[in-house]
Amino acid sequence: MDTAAADRPSATYDRIGRGYSEIRRPDPRLNALIGQALEGACAVVNVGAGAGSYEPEDADVTAVDPSQVMLDQHPGAKKVRAGAEALPFPDGSFDAAMAVLTVHHWADLNRGLGEMRRVARRQVVFTWDPTHRPELWLLEEYLPEIRELDHARFTPVAEVADALDAHTVTPFPIPHDFTDGFQCAYWSRPEFYLDPVIRRASSTFAQLPPSVVEPAIARLRADLDSGAWHRRHADLVREQSMDYGYRLLIAGT
Repeated sequence: MDTAAADRPSATYDRIGRGYSEIRRPDPRLNALIGQALEGACAVVNVGAGAGSYEPEDADVTAVDPSQVMLDQHPGAKKVRAGAEALPFPDGSFDAAMAVLTVHHWADLNRGLGEMRRVARRQVVFTWDPTHRPELWLLEEYLPEIRELDHARFTPVAEVADALDAHTVTPFPIPHDFTDGFQCAYWSRPEFYLDPVIRRASSTFAQLPPSVVEPAIARLRADLDSGAWHRRHADLVREQSMDYGYRLLIAGT
């Protein structure tokens, strides 16, 4: 195993991972989409598995993650501490390899995707497209620093699809009552961003200093108290779901 590659993304999750599973609760609609993509796979490796969200219940799953803190929260029996760039498995070990909101943490995206293709005949990747518009209001109105950070981490979906040789790219609009507390989950429930416990479950928030985050959250709190946020977003809160650029990619057979 490439220990250095394993340690780089683990640092953030060793810091934010405790209690992660309490906020990042799998959403049944996303679970159904990913489950459909993995249908028929008996042996699955979950690369960047974290606490095990969206793993198929009817498959033999091996969880891989560089963070021991995250693996300790994973309920599965097969857990391996490793980085995506050096999966410690023989060629063709699995029917499918899955990666959910993790590829932006990899030190070498192409190498990690290549490893997924090496060890499994099917690859399923859920990620976010930084080129998509509209973007979440939080970035434009309160924290443009998130935009800068995410655009530096995320690779455009078209490039990921090309590197993976994906044959299917499916949009996933985020429902207004989405249960998995990643960054865009609360697009119609802005009061949730005021909760520091929720912010700690987001790797983006965790990498920004309090001197940046706290004044922005104070402005959001003031806008919520005054009604200014709801006046600006009266049309938005009536929507049932919003496409903020999340995509499910499928490659292989």
